[in-house]
Amino acid sequence: MNYRCLGKTGLKVSEIGFGGEWLERHTTEECSELISMAQAAGINILDCWMASPTVRSNIGVGIKGNRSHWIIQGHIGSTWQNGQYERSRDVERCKVAFNDLLERLGTDYIDLGMIHYIDEQKEWDKVLDSEYLKYVYRLKDEGVIKHIGMSTHNPKIAHQAVESGIVEMILFSINPAFDMLPPCESIDDIFNEEYKDENLNGINIERSNLYKLCEKENVGITVMKGFAGGRLFDSQQSPFGVALTPVQCLHYALTRPAVASVMVGYDSPKHIVDALAYETANADEKDYASVLANAPKHSYKGQCTYCGHCAPCPQHIDIAMVNKLYDLATMQPTIPESLLNHYKNLSHHADECLNCHACESRCPFGVNISARMNAIAKLFV
Repeated sequence: MNYRCLGKTGLKVSEIGFGGEWLERHTTEECSELISMAQAAGINILDCWMASPTVRSNIGVGIKGNRSHWIIQGHIGSTWQNGQYERSRDVERCKVAFNDLLERLGTDYIDLGMIHYIDEQKEWDKVLDSEYLKYVYRLKDEGVIKHIGMSTHNPKIAHQAVESGIVEMILFSINPAFDMLPPCESIDDIFNEEYKDENLNGINIERSNLYKLCEKENVGITVMKGFAGGRLFDSQQSPFGVALTPVQCLHYALTRPAVASVMVGYDSPKHIVDALAYETANADEKDYASVLANAPKHSYKGQCTYCGHCAPCPQHIDIAMVNKLYDLATMQPTIPESLLNHYKNLSHHADECLNCHACESRCPFGVNISARMNAIAKLFV
């Protein structure tokens, strides 16, 4: 298992994580089997947004005796009212629900205390000056939560959260289809979207800029909806008209700037095996780019997705990394010293490009790489 630093939290998280939502349909024994299997494979981050007492207790049983192994994303504002889940900002309800989470998980702290699920602008504005946010801060001051995060599906809200300085990480929905869609204030609108051609003309700029901003501000990203609810595995449901594999979807998410871990939902041991296949997959098995480029619909033409198909370079330039650093640099008025040092510390640089265009013949999306190398060389001079 590979591990990545989750932004400024400093936590080392497995790049394959554990999203707990499917556990709601399983017995205590089945939950324990899945959690134990994931732990044995090196998975060490688990998201528990669910308010159901049963699933919380089952997770507690599954991690019992191994609490120190797990980095837990626990959500503040996911409450259980009248036998069902209800998102709430009422402090008293949030206290009851969060204390319940601690008790059922058998712990006295949560690693990542998540401001739970904000997609609407009016709700974000309301939370900024609220007793709810003060409660979150108190939990942090008391050491009950170690870091503050937030979950959202809306890149506009995520952008504001990162710029606010409140959060150290975000849980955000990332997959090749969602990345092509404009921001919206309801996740239901994304799932109901018919993926019309006019909405799918390459990576949405607001989503792309969010990932770059997170990288710039060292705000880590954990990923939800990485498989779009399984739609991307079926050519009939996929907006691209072709099917992707779990490995390809994972590679797409893990090549976005600032992404540290993908929180995969497991409904069976096979699902864990399918996700873990990423750790031993070869370049061809990870290759989402060729699939998308050759799909009958919705190309990413002209956009660098850092997929690495441009390699090998005769000058040994890491073209994908150089492009990523360039994109991060151009979104800022001046290049941060840390970013400049990162570029300088690369073994080879854009000014070494021979303009041989060999990389362009391999790029699935038709990016004018030579022109970008010239621009990058000028910028970092």
